[in-house]
Amino acid sequence: MQLHLLPPAWLPLGYGHGSRPRALVVKGPCRFHGKGDAALVETAGSRVALQIAQATKVSSANGLQKNLVRNDIQILERTEEPCELDDYCVIPGTEFEQALVDQVRMMLGSMSDGEINVSVYDTAWVALVPSLDDSDSPQFPTTLRWILDNQLPDGSWGDAALFSAYDRVINTLACLVALTKWSLGPDKCRRGLSFLEENVWRLAEEDLELMPIGFEIAFPSLLEVAKSLGIGFPYDDHALQRIYANREVKLKRIPVEMMHRIPTSILHSLEGMPVVDWQKILRLQSTDGSFLYSPSATAYALMQTGDPKCFEYIDRIVKKFNGGVPNVYPVDLFERIWAVDRLERLGISRYFKQEIKQCLDYVHRHWTDEGIGWARNSTVIDVDDTSMAFRLLRLHGYNVSPSVFEKFEKDREFFCFVGQSTQAVTGMYNLNRASQVRFPGEDLLQRAGRFSYEFLREREAHGTIRDKWIIAKDLPGEVKYTLDFPWYASLPHVEARVYLDQYGGDNDVWIGKTLYRMPLVNNNTYLELAKRDFNRCQVQHQLEWHGLQKWFTENGLEIFGATLRDVLRVYFLAAACIFEPSRAIERLAWAKA
Repeated sequence: MQLHLLPPAWLPLGYGHGSRPRALVVKGPCRFHGKGDAALVETAGSRVALQIAQATKVSSANGLQKNLVRNDIQILERTEEPCELDDYCVIPGTEFEQALVDQVRMMLGSMSDGEINVSVYDTAWVALVPSLDDSDSPQFPTTLRWILDNQLPDGSWGDAALFSAYDRVINTLACLVALTKWSLGPDKCRRGLSFLEENVWRLAEEDLELMPIGFEIAFPSLLEVAKSLGIGFPYDDHALQRIYANREVKLKRIPVEMMHRIPTSILHSLEGMPVVDWQKILRLQSTDGSFLYSPSATAYALMQTGDPKCFEYIDRIVKKFNGGVPNVYPVDLFERIWAVDRLERLGISRYFKQEIKQCLDYVHRHWTDEGIGWARNSTVIDVDDTSMAFRLLRLHGYNVSPSVFEKFEKDREFFCFVGQSTQAVTGMYNLNRASQVRFPGEDLLQRAGRFSYEFLREREAHGTIRDKWIIAKDLPGEVKYTLDFPWYASLPHVEARVYLDQYGGDNDVWIGKTLYRMPLVNNNTYLELAKRDFNRCQVQHQLEWHGLQKWFTENGLEIFGATLRDVLRVYFLAAACIFEPSRAIERLAWAKA
């Protein structure tokens, strides 16, 4: 589907070919037939904008004319002249567009603890858990069946649509460990080991920015388990030396005594920790029985302690995901705030006001004076989720204080997590967006905005706008637009048009311990609806511009020194801010005034 911006004043009206957009008033029911679309019946009183390209008119009974359009769209048009364009209210959509709206409403209405795909790595760790009654058999045999059923053709395990050496290597090694422990799938193990031998060198070539969460801690520990099982991995490959070095750096950032005293992000990677005092660590367990909502960390804790709350958490998600488990669960807050953000930036949020209110009410109920994490009741918060939620809640009228950002500042610098080893671009990006909705006197947000702006501009200058949490279609473009056109200077419909090219739909992939996908945040349904909606709005805008030119000429406004170019500029600003078809009267009144 092509997208069209408003044409310059000196170009012919329309899409660059054929005739001008035309208007018709539906005096009675009529039917539209389109190639590939279901028929749409319009009721009396509807107004429709259309473009005729190489049309052939055929007279028919009852004062109607049949227009046979080049693209085989058949339109029945009343021959009466339409009323003044000031009266325009709406350009009806199609049944297909309404079906997309209904589909998105169902998706938003289905939100619970979060829709997320299965993680091979975490599933393999859960598969390692021995039976609580018989240590010679697995406690969760369905996880082993899932592993056996999901090996890729090249012998690896991981995301089939996107190759990442980090992701494929750690997933494949984890599956080899699980299958070897229970003496299953020898042929699959051979193929997996062959893949590792041929690809482990790629770890040295991978960008550190794309290293999965906790990889430098979890992978070395997994290698030790593999070695104890006699798996013939190339343990001396030089590519592993950088990973071991990064592990030491990460562990030094969070001293062992701190790890046992307060919740930190290291809880998410417990399976990689060399020394753990379980009596102390269990005091930091999340309310749902997990350790920072990580199935792999919780599975490791279950193996070490036999804790019944750990078991209940693992058992619940294994059943929910039919044998597999995700890399993190739940993700209820993360899913809601990111879905709302996508809908707003795509320009289609007006269709889902009630659903968005429900999402933000939910987020606000779980908002704390220290911010939020990706899940409710999280003991570890982060600047990314906190910034996104703060911005949306404030813009929608909720009372939230910027003091939540105090704990993310140290020595005039801002960070995402305590003990982080690298700065996240999206964390600073969303902090900058949050700072743009500050009130006068909010110095903390002003400092946050200045720091994040300088950080992002420096990354932009060096061409290093890459993030450790997401592989997006055009993250550099998103960052550039936000820095060039902050919230107070951004025109909503222009932003929507720009974001249509930046939003990757199904192809955007998130980075956790492994690659994962969030189907209610990134999907092609949002994208398709946004494209159709944008084009429908543009048809009406072009129609209104045609009427404004006629109004300008008939009223002789050129004698007052005005030009059509002036009118175009004013109307563009009106249409870019008040773009909804239902607000035509408001839009035209602004332009004429």
